[in-house]
Amino acid sequence: MKTEEVNYKVIDDPEQKTEICFSIINNLDDWFGNEDANREYARGVRKEYFLSAQVGDIPIGFISVKDHNQFTGEIYVLGILEEFHNKGIGKRLIETAIERLMKNNKKFLTVKTLSGSKPDKYYKKTRAFYRALGFYPLEEMPELWSEEEPCLFMAKVLH
Repeated sequence: MKTEEVNYKVIDDPEQKTEICFSIINNLDDWFGNEDANREYARGVRKEYFLSAQVGDIPIGFISVKDHNQFTGEIYVLGILEEFHNKGIGKRLIETAIERLMKNNKKFLTVKTLSGSKPDKYYKKTRAFYRALGFYPLEEMPELWSEEEPCLFMAKVLH
């Protein structure tokens, strides 16, 4: 697959957002192994900005971004089917979301992910991905999700 075969489409229909989110994260067990959390993500995307990465009409990835206030957006959930990792799709999803945020005069984009204090080879890659895109770790919040899943809060300044 060539990256030029991927097209990016804003999805407005809440049902379609839920369906795309759930189908993709349910195929990413190494990152999204909790079925209850997956259902919550699939419900949570319904009201948020949602951009799908597709090959033809088949979704292979997506990003959902919450607008928290006049200054900040947050990556609510991002998922790309594993066979499409390391092809620039996640970077393009984030860059497109950033363009939208900047048009709306946002100053920051944040994301929550699993902290490095909980060794996990998959989330180590996730943190490296965000760091490569200019996100900085700001705070570890060990109680936000659970003791077994300490949260790392990261942010990127938008220029």
